[in-house]
Amino acid sequence: MRINQVVALHLSYFLIILSALFFSGCTSDRKNNKRPSPQAVEVAVVKKHSVNTLVSLSGNVEGKETLRLGFMVAGRVNHVAIQEGESIQKGALLASLDDTDYSIGLEAANGKLLEVQDKYDRLKIMHDRNSISEADFVEVKAGLQQALAQHKLRMKNVKDTRLYAPITGVLLKKGVSEGEVIDKGMPVFGLADIDQVKINAAVPENDIHRIKLHQEARVTIPALDTVYTGKVIEVGLAAEATTRTYNARILLENPGHRILPGMIAEILIDTNQKTEALTVPGHAILRDPDNSIYVYILDENKNRAFKRSVSVGKLYKDQMEITSGLEEGEQVVTGGQQKLYDGMDVTLKQGL
Repeated sequence: MRINQVVALHLSYFLIILSALFFSGCTSDRKNNKRPSPQAVEVAVVKKHSVNTLVSLSGNVEGKETLRLGFMVAGRVNHVAIQEGESIQKGALLASLDDTDYSIGLEAANGKLLEVQDKYDRLKIMHDRNSISEADFVEVKAGLQQALAQHKLRMKNVKDTRLYAPITGVLLKKGVSEGEVIDKGMPVFGLADIDQVKINAAVPENDIHRIKLHQEARVTIPALDTVYTGKVIEVGLAAEATTRTYNARILLENPGHRILPGMIAEILIDTNQKTEALTVPGHAILRDPDNSIYVYILDENKNRAFKRSVSVGKLYKDQMEITSGLEEGEQVVTGGQQKLYDGMDVTLKQGL
């Protein structure tokens, strides 16, 4: 009998401990399942704004004037006076060819000219006296003209063994070295004036009517992390056959020659044309790792923020155009959105 009482007592203690553990676990679970504290956020109302239409383009830099130069005669290069990257003044020597053969040709042409000139002078006297026929005089006169032409050509050939800079600029490319034999007309130098540079931009057909001569352009050179101001100087009227885009050129000053041909340029042109656009502050826009674009929308009835995918258009200063996904009057989160998740409880920061 006493043994049964002891067993019953121990069983009672066990049940009490088990009950305590059970209720403790339930309490812990309730604590763990408690919703996080609301995230304080700032919001902005989605509105339509009258904005200046901006055209965003990309392009490549080239010199204000870019030339490919070569010799007008063939020959062996005997001197190169400049290296790539060096500046050169208009009229300065770039390179020269061995002129031995051309000088010999000039001497021969000079001797022939003297011979024919002497014959012409003698026969002209006879012609003036009617001592020779008109046909004989015409023949010798034609011979003189031919000799003069040959002499002039030989002189030009000798002169063309020297290549001079036709503009003041910078040597972009040197395609020849001393001792090389080159052909007539073969490009051997690339020379550019880069005191000013031009940006060649491709303009989509839906934007070309907005681009006008003399418009101001804001040009960013990513390689230099610098913004410049330029002017539109050319607007093409014929589309490229393959891309169906139009060419536009923007002129920039280039102090210090920091902007180099071939650099990439990002261009923003304010067309001064007004348009209605549904916009939100640019910093409200977020991106997923897969580059999809979204914002957080405030649901005032539930005091929660919900993730919403959107499509964006152009950036108008600090306002981003929304082309789909939002309606006018909705509220987007503009502060604290980096800490949110879909459906999270939120509270508005004081003062909003």
